[in-house]
Amino acid sequence: MTKIKICGLFRSCDIDFVNEAKPDWCGFIINFPKSHRNVTPDQVRALRERLDGTVTPVGVFVDQPAEAVAALLNDGTLSVAQLHGHEDRDYIAALRALAPGHPVWKAFKIRAAADLEQALASPADLVLLDSGQGSGQTFDWSLAAGVERPFLLAGGLTPGNIAQAVAAVHPYGLDLSSGVETDRVKDREKILAAVAAARKD
Repeated sequence: MTKIKICGLFRSCDIDFVNEAKPDWCGFIINFPKSHRNVTPDQVRALRERLDGTVTPVGVFVDQPAEAVAALLNDGTLSVAQLHGHEDRDYIAALRALAPGHPVWKAFKIRAAADLEQALASPADLVLLDSGQGSGQTFDWSLAAGVERPFLLAGGLTPGNIAQAVAAVHPYGLDLSSGVETDRVKDREKILAAVAAARKD
């Protein structure tokens, strides 16, 4: 069964929606003001208290100090760190030393075969293959066909194309944000439909 993450939660009702749908993971974009889904660490802690225990909380970070990321992992606010900036091998090693036992994921923008090679060589526990930060567009899925390393597929996914994505590249998991929104906020019906679609295979 393909796993699924609903990312970019920032309202209390967003938590209610995922509590109902029960995806495998939910994501919070932390300290990244460029995103309208941005939340502060204190906001994440408050939202986390509302979250069903069966849904694993993931923090999405862009070039944040490893100490700040580790603090949210170590205090139980988050279970996983997902990195979307210029974090390299040394950063990942430092984060693991600061927050041992917590998975570290790394996102890669896939435009060509060379991008995929870089992703596959990453020391991260899981890599995320994306079209770009919050672009809402898919990349050429044929680039990821045949990848043996488990990965999350992101970028341009909607409830309507999940079956096609799973058939095309067989990802370990799917990561959706804008594809389950209406007018830039999370849509309960789309979240429920997306999770249902991921669980059909």
